[in-house]
Amino acid sequence: MLSNENLKSQVSNLIDSKKEIPIDLSKNVLINPETGYKEFKTSKSVKRVLQSMNLPVKDEIAVTGLTTKIQGSKPGPNIAIIGELDGLPVPGHPFEDKKTHAAHACGHHIQLGNMLASLIGLNNKEILDNLSGSVTFIAVPAEEYVEIEWRSTERDNGRFEFLGGKQEFVKLGEFDDVDISMMTHARGNFSGFGYGGTGNGLIAKFIEFRGKSSHAGGDPHLGINALNAANLALMGIHSNRETFVDSDHIRVHPIITKGGFVVNQVPEIVTMETFVRGSSIEAIKNANLKVDNALRAGAMAVGAEVKITTLPGYFPLSHDQNLTNIYKDNLEFSNNQNIELGHGGGSTDMGDLAHLMPVIHPYVGGATEASAHTSGFLIEDYNLSVIEAGKMMAYTVIDLLSENANLAKKIITDHNPHYTKSKYLKVMRDLSNIEVSNYNLDL
Repeated sequence: MLSNENLKSQVSNLIDSKKEIPIDLSKNVLINPETGYKEFKTSKSVKRVLQSMNLPVKDEIAVTGLTTKIQGSKPGPNIAIIGELDGLPVPGHPFEDKKTHAAHACGHHIQLGNMLASLIGLNNKEILDNLSGSVTFIAVPAEEYVEIEWRSTERDNGRFEFLGGKQEFVKLGEFDDVDISMMTHARGNFSGFGYGGTGNGLIAKFIEFRGKSSHAGGDPHLGINALNAANLALMGIHSNRETFVDSDHIRVHPIITKGGFVVNQVPEIVTMETFVRGSSIEAIKNANLKVDNALRAGAMAVGAEVKITTLPGYFPLSHDQNLTNIYKDNLEFSNNQNIELGHGGGSTDMGDLAHLMPVIHPYVGGATEASAHTSGFLIEDYNLSVIEAGKMMAYTVIDLLSENANLAKKIITDHNPHYTKSKYLKVMRDLSNIEVSNYNLDL
């Protein structure tokens, strides 16, 4: 049996010898961005590379997702390395799709690259002969929680149940045999790796205010202004901000997606979307009640109707400390800045997996200084974000699955998951709600 140091050296050489493959995949995905549950070109690109490596591919999972698996010489735990397929609408991004405005302004294209780099390093007979267990490589759709109205319609039509891709994968059983999961996310204004930390979860809301149309100049008194109802609701939400506890990290950031039809008509239908984010499920639920009260108050003030659709979003993110320590130790092989992260206000469906199994979700730099989800977010250092990030995950897998997978088995045994799969799905479904409140008896 080879030592872990020798195995990691071989993995590094294998990845370096074929580094153009994962980098080329990342750049190809960058120039063909697609939003969640629409990543057909992206999925085909990933599948084509996997098939060129003579690997079996299971595809069309949750519309566009796909997986492949490699086996060690002995049975043992199954480790998942994950990449995300989707971009999000970011008008003005240099690589946006001019028709859909989709762009990779969060770096998911390099996730697919560093996932593939890990696969290239580990998919070698001599390496696998020293491992006990398996590694599943999973490309998931729809991590960005966007286009809520469209996804809700698709859900109602039975195309999928959950708006997040990993959630749908869990429901479909694609994580049933996975014991540990990991992935590496891009990060702007950062030159190395970030590990640990926590992240917010979220509830998503789609709101429709319905008033009564009339001529805005001639007969405004005959109408009920749905836009005024929405504006009052926004003010109600803002007025609650001082009641949010700092340690709960609450974030509420609504947008109006439709403000009326024509300027000379009192707005009859106005729609909004918002997230309610927080660091715990209970904090999110509490803030959500305040948001609902504000929405009802806006409709009540002008005598309108409000329909509030609440959707399960993502669970708060945490990391398994034992798994994080193994990953952290491997960062010593990288000549980059490495820092432990604190709490982040964003959300990811890796938080859902963290409630079911041990996970890590480290960050890698190599991007511009711009904030993610903006037109200025671009990857500049593909060697760091794809190649080095892929090596760090592959090294971690070696530590987990070498020596009869003793480390992986200990992590699994010591980990106390928050939910079973069935309990998790029940909580998710219980978060869904549609409420209609009508404050105009004439409607």
